[in-house]
Amino acid sequence: MTAYEQFEQHIAELNDILNSISVLKWDARTNMPSGGAATRGNQLATLSRIAQEHFVSDKTAQFLDAAEAEVASENKDSYRVRAVQQTRQYFELVKHIPVEVTSKRATLAPISEQVWSEAKQNNDFASFAPYLQQMLDLSKEQAEAVGYTGHPFDALVFEYEPSATAASLKVLFDDLKAGLLPLLKKIVANDKPLEKDLWQHEYALDKQKSFGWEMAQKIGYDTQRGRLDIAPHPFEISFTRNDVRITTRYNLNYLPMALFGTLHETGHALYEQGVDPSLTRTALTTDFLGQYPVGGTSYGAHESQSRLWENQIGRSREFWEVHFDRLRQIFPEQMADADPDLMYRSVNRVKPSLIRVEADEVTYNLHIMLRTEIEMGLLDGGLKVTDLPEIWNAKMEEYLGVTPPNDSKGVLQDVHWSGGGFGSFPGYTVGNVMSAQFLKAAHEQVTGLDASLGHGDYMPLLGWLQSNVYRHGRAYSANELLQRSTGTELHVKPYLEYLETKFSELYGLS
Repeated sequence: MTAYEQFEQHIAELNDILNSISVLKWDARTNMPSGGAATRGNQLATLSRIAQEHFVSDKTAQFLDAAEAEVASENKDSYRVRAVQQTRQYFELVKHIPVEVTSKRATLAPISEQVWSEAKQNNDFASFAPYLQQMLDLSKEQAEAVGYTGHPFDALVFEYEPSATAASLKVLFDDLKAGLLPLLKKIVANDKPLEKDLWQHEYALDKQKSFGWEMAQKIGYDTQRGRLDIAPHPFEISFTRNDVRITTRYNLNYLPMALFGTLHETGHALYEQGVDPSLTRTALTTDFLGQYPVGGTSYGAHESQSRLWENQIGRSREFWEVHFDRLRQIFPEQMADADPDLMYRSVNRVKPSLIRVEADEVTYNLHIMLRTEIEMGLLDGGLKVTDLPEIWNAKMEEYLGVTPPNDSKGVLQDVHWSGGGFGSFPGYTVGNVMSAQFLKAAHEQVTGLDASLGHGDYMPLLGWLQSNVYRHGRAYSANELLQRSTGTELHVKPYLEYLETKFSELYGLS
């Protein structure tokens, strides 16, 4: 074997371990009985310790040194060179994280998530607070071990969005506010009730699943390499490109919850299924920090695809002109007096609301800014866990003009903190911005794309995304993907133009 082949085999074994961890996490969130949380934590801790010890071992250092020498003269953009570079970068980072921190977090996570789920159901933040405090303490310990020059948040956001910092996110958020807040103000001033409320009916859950599953396949989800399950908080997870699973949740009276949750997670799944087969079990489909061995280069890049397929495609007028008749076939009574235009307007209503995952496109990023500011306060000591319900409600009123009636619809609504996901939220906003840049470039580069989307043919768009984004796995950074496919780095103009155009037409704004 060559030096690179030895290195590749060593990383493939790490990838296998991380995939085994992900299988246990998927099971914990979908099928595991509540009584299994503690022992599942022990299993995850054991595997997480094995994974970290495997990665930061002397053997990894030896294989890395030899592989670096072998690829030194190769094209700097080749997959081999990028695989070695990324492994070196994360090897130097992960070796500073105490194995005890990784093990403790893995042990705590399934228990904490189970407590969170029950606390949310029972509107009982106090029962969850001690577990959140433990997760926060472990995250702080990791941040100090990794090191940072600005804010402790910088050490954790790197895990999800390597190019982001607290300072750069402030600039991004300020740029977005400058466009979003005036638009929201105009929309609220021009808002009028719809002639019919489509969500006053019951939508049988089995039929909701059937329609969502059908739409997932329409936009390209390969069901031979995937499945759809139920989870308290929807997510996508992959165990290589050949096993990519999605989840959603259902509301009997609110069809959009499950439908757009399914489309959102399908967008993630398309990314994973579209990775070049040659990258399977390599460094370019391995998350060395142990969240998931995802193929995507960052959470923002991944969210760009979930948000693109959910919103820019799934909430488009063209989508409902094509698929409304099928929805009416499945729900003939509920949709008897409706048409594609009413459906389009119904799924694009702008209204400041309580729940992030159900927020409209104009207000969604305000939810992310709120969470990011809270995380920064928790990490630098400016905020205390016990104060979170009050702080959350105050910020909801400040940003969105609404106050949660209880903690279940407030501070307890997201699963992320229960698993230690501090730093993950900004990826949603970065993804929103990236999605508009990608789609704009696709329209410029794919002949007849408007016509194909208007006929419900999503393969030309999917093909462009596979070629320019998905196939590369983690080879290129988010900004490199943007530069290579659109010619520009991350910037808010295309996204704000998309929102301004869409909602000015919807609300008759000048």
